[in-house]
Order: sequence, then C-alpha cells, then structure tokens
Amino acid sequence: MLRTIVVPNKYKPMLNLRETAEAIHFSKKKFQERLEQHLNLTQVPSPVLLQEGTGINDNLNGVERIVSFDALDMEEGQIEVVQSLAKWKRMALKTYGFQEGEGLYTNMNAIRRDEWMDNLHSIYVDQWDWEKVIAEDQRNLATLKEEVSKIYRSIQATEQEVCTQYSCLEPILPDQIFFITTQELENRYPDLTPKERENEITRQYGAVFIMQVGGLLNSGIVHDGRSPDYDDWTLNGDILLWFPVLEQALEVSSMGIRVDAAALEKQLNLSQANERAALDFHQSVLNGELPFTIGGGIGQSRLCMFLLRKAHVGEVQASVWNDRTWRECEEGNIPLL
Repeated sequence: MLRTIVVPNKYKPMLNLRETAEAIHFSKKKFQERLEQHLNLTQVPSPVLLQEGTGINDNLNGVERIVSFDALDMEEGQIEVVQSLAKWKRMALKTYGFQEGEGLYTNMNAIRRDEWMDNLHSIYVDQWDWEKVIAEDQRNLATLKEEVSKIYRSIQATEQEVCTQYSCLEPILPDQIFFITTQELENRYPDLTPKERENEITRQYGAVFIMQVGGLLNSGIVHDGRSPDYDDWTLNGDILLWFPVLEQALEVSSMGIRVDAAALEKQLNLSQANERAALDFHQSVLNGELPFTIGGGIGQSRLCMFLLRKAHVGEVQASVWNDRTWRECEEGNIPLL
C-alpha cells in the first residue's frame, strides 16, 4: 500500500520554522491546561518500554509488528516499545488510587513500524493519552458524549488562544460537534467507502464524532478496525475535524468507554482472539479487578497540524522519512523538521 503526499496548490506555511517551534510549544501548553481543567485530569509519568507477554501493550488491529529487543540485564524475555497505552492507563488508575470522576493523562511516545507514511502518518506517534474512572452505571452513550464535548471545548478554546497569539491564523471550528454512528453514516452514504463517508460528513458539519467503531455494519464490513480488548465497540468513536489545508477530515482523537468483562469476552470471540484472555491484563478485566473507565488518545502532532494549518505532520514533529517523502515535500514547499 503506497501512499502519496498531498501538496496543496501554492502551499506556503503561515509560520516560519522558528515561529512554528514556538507555536508548537504554546499550543501544547494551552491544550494541556484546558484538558486538565475540563476533564479533571492529573499528569503522570508513563513508560516507553513494556515487557512482552503481559497483554499491556496495545495490539492496535492485531496485525501490526511491535518493535522489540532484548537487554543485557534482562533474562525475562523481550522488551517491547509502546504502540499505545490504552491498557496501561487503566491499570495505572488503580495503582494511583484515582476515584470516580478523577483521571490521569500522560505524554505517550510510541513507535508504529508498520505505518505507511503520508501527510498524516509517521512511524513516530505522540499523543496525550488519558483515562478517567467512571461508575458502572455511567457506561452509556450519554457519558461518552459528555466527555467528547469537554474535549471539543478544550480544542475550541486552544484554537482561539493560538489565533489570538498568531494573527495570521483564523479560527474555523464550529460551535458544536456533531454526533453520528457508523451505521447511520453508512445509511446516509451507502455508495461511499468509510473514508469517503468521513470526509463528506465532516465537510458538512466541520467537527464530528463518529460512534461505534469496530463492529460489523449491516453491509457486512467494519467502518474501521479496533482492537477488541480496550474500547467497547458500542461505546467508542473518533473525533474528526474538517481540515481545509488538505481538504479532508482530520482524525485527532480515538476514544471510548472501556470493555467490561462481558464486552471483552464478546469482542475477543468476534475477533477470534480468545487466546488473549489468558494474559494478565485480560484476566484482570474478566475478574473485575480494574475500575470502569473511559479514555483515549489525542494526537499531539495531529492537533498542532490543525491549529497551525500545516500540510504535513513532519512540519510539527521531528521523525524519519523515506526518500519519496523528502523529495515530494521539498518540491511542494513543505519544510520537514
């Protein structure tokens, strides 16, 4: 699968390299402040490395290869580089002793070696990973929508502050975020692919939360893949923003209410991944040893791309790129860091 770089016509960055570096720092600082305030979160340290065989590292869609290695002073198997912290965070909430209505967030840095590089994708992933304790009776769509709205207000407020700080930028976000399920989206656009549907609905509303990602639609396909062992597929979704620089929907967050024992058992069975049930993390969920939670990841570079109107993720993060990416970006006046 070869992706190509999209180069906007006559693209010229609104901020130079030094201004961009300052604006990245400003944007992240302001958003973190809003996120802490609106979601009642505390920042905590997080791992970059995990030990294999525990089930804590994220399997993503179950086919991506995890970066792993051995270490001189470790005899207990391979060490894995984080792909995301969806499961680790839930365990950390219990370890730290967070109560209902309280949560944590962390700066997650991951390597996803099987990503195909394009304007939005890098093998280096940086996110604000967050997780919050909820009551069992809060495992519903109302809770999900309430937390999504809080995140969206945090993004809106940050956009206003960034545009005030840098007068060359103008706010474009709508007042409200629009909610729709994957099945409703398929019913509305039955002849389009899932990605084309995302573009159409986000172009129309400006900001959209697409709910219930992972399960089969009436057409017999899935809207998008989800690991079976962290989100409840009936209580999750993605935040998409319309991004005029690239004229497409930009996914900035994937989140959801986490699986309870029943949802985990059902989704492992549907995914033919029942062998995972024996892993430490999965046993903790099945035995009711972890709190009920909601959580997700918010892409730091993705959000900075949006706020600073950048055409390529490499304009807001320092990573490695193949020769094709370097060449096409140089020809398109897209300065990679």
